Amino acid sequence: MSTPRPGTPGATRTCPHCKTTILESSTVCPACKHHLRFDPAAEAASRQRSVPLRVEGTITPPDSDTALEYAMVLTIVDDNGRELERQVVGVGALYAGDKRTFTLSVEAVEIKGIRAPRGRGKH
Repeated sequence: MSTPRPGTPGATRTCPHCKTTILESSTVCPACKHHLRFDPAAEAASRQRSVPLRVEGTITPPDSDTALEYAMVLTIVDDNGRELERQVVGVGALYAGDKRTFTLSVEAVEIKGIRAPRGRGKH
C-alpha cells in the first residue's frame, strides 16, 4: 500500500492523543473524538460528511452452558481483490445472558476538484 503525499486526498498522520493513524484532513479524531485543530470550515465540512456504509449486528451465546469467544476482524480490500488492511479490532468472550452489538461505519467526505495521480487508481 503506498502512502499519498501530504496535502493530497488519503494522506495520513498520527493522532497526538491516541496515536491512531487518521486522515491528514481530520479536524476531529474518529477514534478518540479529540479536536485536533480549529477549522472554521469544519462545521460546513461536517454537513458534507456522509456515511455510505453502516452495518450493525448483535451476537449472543447459543445456550446457557456455553461460552462464546469472538474476534472482531476488519478487512479492507481494493477493487482488484488485494487486501489493503487487516486488523483485529477487539476480542472477548460472552457468557449466558451476555450480548454484544458491533457497529461498522465508514465516514466519507467528498474532496472536489482532485484527480487521481498518474499510474494510480483509487486508494
